[in-house]
Amino acid sequence: MSTVAVIGATGFVGSKVVTELVNRGYTVKAIARDISKLPQHEKIQAISADVYAEDDLIEKLKGADAVISTFNAGWDNPNLYDDFLKGSRIIERSVEKAGIKRLIVVGGAGSLYIDGKQIVDGPDFPAAFKPGALAARDYLNEIKKNTTLDWTFFSPAIEMNPTTAGQRKGSYRTNTENPVFDENGRSIISVEDVAVVLVDELEKGQFIRQRFTAAY
Repeated sequence: MSTVAVIGATGFVGSKVVTELVNRGYTVKAIARDISKLPQHEKIQAISADVYAEDDLIEKLKGADAVISTFNAGWDNPNLYDDFLKGSRIIERSVEKAGIKRLIVVGGAGSLYIDGKQIVDGPDFPAAFKPGALAARDYLNEIKKNTTLDWTFFSPAIEMNPTTAGQRKGSYRTNTENPVFDENGRSIISVEDVAVVLVDELEKGQFIRQRFTAAY
């Protein structure tokens, strides 16, 4: 694979994925609404697109060997649940219609299991993040039915926020349905290492048609 499309290329996760891909020698179709935030680089093709405009998105994805979607409908969006599902479905269809086989989707940690129960269903789950977490869980259940794409759904560690930014260890541990905890009982990873995880999965394909998670 030489050309990878990144949806949400200017976002918290997407921007780091673009950097990681470029540093590994890939050409990146960097797809975002506002491409003015993208860095100037010979390996970065800045592409303005709205994920809800399906026909346009299909055309702009064509030519990519794989797609990494870091799409987020916006934490402050009052219609976050519906808009996340709508956008995710359009992206999935568009990847298929563009003739691309490989899709990696970044979801949330809320659908991971602790003691047999999904985190999002716990009484202490933050209300502000619940609509997005529920949407990501429901979308995971939908994409599991896709037998056409070589899809992978990634749930980050429970702690993946700006306080962990700036670290790129390049090492991590993975699991499928349960969070990875360190010796202090924390499930944590930097956004830079999330990008490492995603590009490693792109290259190795260890979790085809599966969900997985990673943390230190």
